[in-house]
Amino acid sequence: MARRNNAQDNALDAPKGRRTGVLPRRSVAAPSRDRFGRLTEAIARAMGTPWFLFGLTLFVVVWMIFNTFGPEAWRFDSAAIGFTALTLILSLQASYAAPLILLAQNRQDDRDRVQFEQDRQRAERNLADTEYLAREVVALRLALQDMASKEFIRAELRSLLEELDRDRPAPGKPGE
Repeated sequence: MARRNNAQDNALDAPKGRRTGVLPRRSVAAPSRDRFGRLTEAIARAMGTPWFLFGLTLFVVVWMIFNTFGPEAWRFDSAAIGFTALTLILSLQASYAAPLILLAQNRQDDRDRVQFEQDRQRAERNLADTEYLAREVVALRLALQDMASKEFIRAELRSLLEELDRDRPAPGKPGE
């Protein structure tokens, strides 16, 4: 154990952290909970398919036919005592299926909870953005109402021209 792989020691063309052997090193740490969770979800997802039900039904039918009509020397589960081995196998399968399905449901609940929280935060941000934009639109409308329009400026210019025309003496009447 004192000597390391010579190919690894002599790999001077690769940085020290990037030197690898032929096989990748595996950590000794416990398997990830996420990996186990994904496995339970895959099993639960597979158990919920029509193919699983078809396969399980086919297995049970073949078991029962073989142990009922098969050669006497090859039968291993008697129909006379109610297919005890088959019952035990199906009970074992059911006892593992239920917790796996519950684990998968718990993981889905956790994902739904996180998704709900993210949706709630997104909705709050959208509401805040919408309220901000509504305030900006109102501010723009108020600013536009305070601004003079073309018609208002034309009317003011006409009234000023009329005042100037009235105040100016008429041409042809001296001394007024």
